[in-house]
Order: sequence, then C-alpha cells, then structure tokens
Amino acid sequence: MCRNIRTLFNYDPPSTSADIEAAALQYVRKVSGYRFPSAANEGAFQQAVADIANATASLLASLETSAPPRDRGAEIAKARARNAKRFGAA
Repeated sequence: MCRNIRTLFNYDPPSTSADIEAAALQYVRKVSGYRFPSAANEGAFQQAVADIANATASLLASLETSAPPRDRGAEIAKARARNAKRFGAA
C-alpha cells in the first residue's frame, strides 16, 4: 500500500475533508498508475476520487473507539524524529 496514505481515525483535531480527499487521491493514483490521468480518463479518475472520499468519510463517521484521541502534533513530531534518525538531519 502507498506509504503516503496516513491513518485518519481517532485524532485530535479530527481529520478534515481535505485530509480525506488527499488520501483518496493518493489511493486512486496508486491503483490507477496515473499521477495525472489523460483527458480521456479524467472523468473516471475524478469520480473514483470522489467515491473513495465519500466511502472514507462514511467509514470514519461510523467507527467507534474507547481509546483516547491521538495528538496530531505529537504524532508529527515522532515521525520527524524517526526520519531524522533514519536519514540524518537535513
């Protein structure tokens, strides 16, 4: 699966529609093999992104958990620390 697609569930602040659309776009790009589709495929590509974004929003709305929400800023800081350790400081 695409490494750029991130977990969207159980964050504080919650994932936005822009986050959901970005994940849907990454998914469709990965599955289709197109970064930018041809004019002939543009409609199907955009429809797939919209369909997946809607399905993702529906899924996130219906999920339940008893775990406390994760802090988005703290998760970003941990990821940056892992990247600095792995790739060195920039």
